[in-house]
Amino acid sequence: MWKRATIALNPDVSELACSISAAHPWVYGLGQKTENGVYLSPANAVTWLAEKMASLTDNTEVVILMVTGQTHEEFMANLDPLTAVFPVPAFTQVSRLARSAAELATVKMQIPAKVPNGLPLAVPLSVQTTRIMSSAAAVASAAAPGSMSLSGLKASLADFMAQRAGLLSEIAEAAGELAGKSASAWVFTSTGSGTGMVRELLTDIPAVSSIYTAAIMLTGSDLSSIRGMIHDRDHTGA
Repeated sequence: MWKRATIALNPDVSELACSISAAHPWVYGLGQKTENGVYLSPANAVTWLAEKMASLTDNTEVVILMVTGQTHEEFMANLDPLTAVFPVPAFTQVSRLARSAAELATVKMQIPAKVPNGLPLAVPLSVQTTRIMSSAAAVASAAAPGSMSLSGLKASLADFMAQRAGLLSEIAEAAGELAGKSASAWVFTSTGSGTGMVRELLTDIPAVSSIYTAAIMLTGSDLSSIRGMIHDRDHTGA
């Protein structure tokens, strides 16, 4: 069944393999495109996901996370926190496309600014191929006979240990910040075969009056890590 829930990262989250299907206004043939923008209702998004769910024949776990909005501002206010907590490519893509569409609509209403003459400011140039060659040269130089004394090696080791401690500290700090983040979303969880779950999925679809929708459906044999991120009033972890 559908419910409103809080999504927060589980400290014990583990890697998993699952199939991900995304429904959003920019999926080809799904969203409704007009002169004023691209729209998708929750009913159309869920129906589209239900068609994919119907193909499941084996006993499968399903988790759907969905955000909606009656206005673009409300939609982004719901999407941004969920993207921060669970930045799957589908949500980050929708966030980027939605912002681009809003910026384009604003630009159309403005008089184009004149492009100034002259060159842009200088910025550091770094591309993957040059970084690889630069790193290889540094390694070769460090490995050259007589390139470093014993005292130099000790100093390099001390620098390495300091950098390692700094990186571990940054990782711990970042994990702490993520643990404190949460988002609200519509959630559907179920286990079974496609036919039975489709009937459940299409029952009491939430936020039917919304015109903006983004949803992802995860399917797999074990989605306990994802279900552990879902929190409601009755318990922690769906």
